[in-house]
Amino acid sequence: MAEWKTKEVLIDGKISYEVPEHLELIKKVGSGAYGCVASFQDNKLNTKVAVKKITNAFADLIDGKRILRELKLLSHFKHDNIIQIMDIYPPPSRDFDDIYIVTDLMETDLHRVIYSKQSLTEEHAQYFIYQLLRGLYYLHSCNVVHRDLKPSNLLVNKNCDLKICDFGLARGMGEDEDDPGLTDYVVTRWYRAPEVVLAASAYSEKIDLWSVGCILFEVLARKPLFTGKDHLDQIRKIIEKLGTPQEKDLGWIPEKGPSRKFLAKCPHSAGVKMSEMLPNVSEPTTDFVSKLLTFDPTKRISVKDSMMHPYIRDPDYPDEEPTGTRVDWKWDAFEPTKALLQKYVYEEAGKFHPEICK
Repeated sequence: MAEWKTKEVLIDGKISYEVPEHLELIKKVGSGAYGCVASFQDNKLNTKVAVKKITNAFADLIDGKRILRELKLLSHFKHDNIIQIMDIYPPPSRDFDDIYIVTDLMETDLHRVIYSKQSLTEEHAQYFIYQLLRGLYYLHSCNVVHRDLKPSNLLVNKNCDLKICDFGLARGMGEDEDDPGLTDYVVTRWYRAPEVVLAASAYSEKIDLWSVGCILFEVLARKPLFTGKDHLDQIRKIIEKLGTPQEKDLGWIPEKGPSRKFLAKCPHSAGVKMSEMLPNVSEPTTDFVSKLLTFDPTKRISVKDSMMHPYIRDPDYPDEEPTGTRVDWKWDAFEPTKALLQKYVYEEAGKFHPEICK
């Protein structure tokens, strides 16, 4: 470990970072539920990087497992539209609490862009969504459903390049739900597909496509579409805008279950035409938004069909769009303890620093 020389850097005068000597602090980029992100100049590689410090990563075991899941998945993925891990700093010993993750630096996120004064055209929206779908096409080919797509999880830079981040809630396709926090997860439920709320175990990769529809609408309208106050209010808001679903669109919901009863109690709505909600937008665009925001997941457009929709028209699909190798989710099936999480995160750091595994 002798060659690993670090120095202390203070961020905002209060958050202490231990970083390699060849990094110079540029500025704090942001902070969220899982820690602080700062940008640095890497004088060895002559490039700018983002360093995320997760303090007390194992204080909450469910959060700790989400962090590990993100590390494992990001190490597996190699795609232009998915954030890439460049380094995980070696912990000082096997008993550690803080994790440092280095990724490519993106200047901002789509949420900030939507609510900025920057003018956004339909072409901007199309380019963002095209990149998002390319990333999703790759993810789904790896047997991964993101499950938490929203504008703040899409990082962008000045050239409008887009990368998907935050895989802590991701799962394999068809995996049973074992994460009680999903239906009313901490941050926001505005991008959650109806099936997540109404039939927690019956969902597929189509939940990501619903989120794409919500995000595309928000980029075009510069305001969110379904702003539910809780997960049941979320369904009411969806019905209010899209209309009461017909019986033939409810086959995926258990007939005698509570979800049917809840839907029956929702006020009847004829819905609002997408062309009225997005008045200054071309017909292929409103058609595409409507196909993404289809209440019945079995009839909702797939990522493959999205790539061929006139709105996207991906010239490289399907021959040249990259796909990935399937993630084997066996590693995810364990009951987290602090010692186990430390062991697994240490092994992830060891992939970048083989010397620590000796």
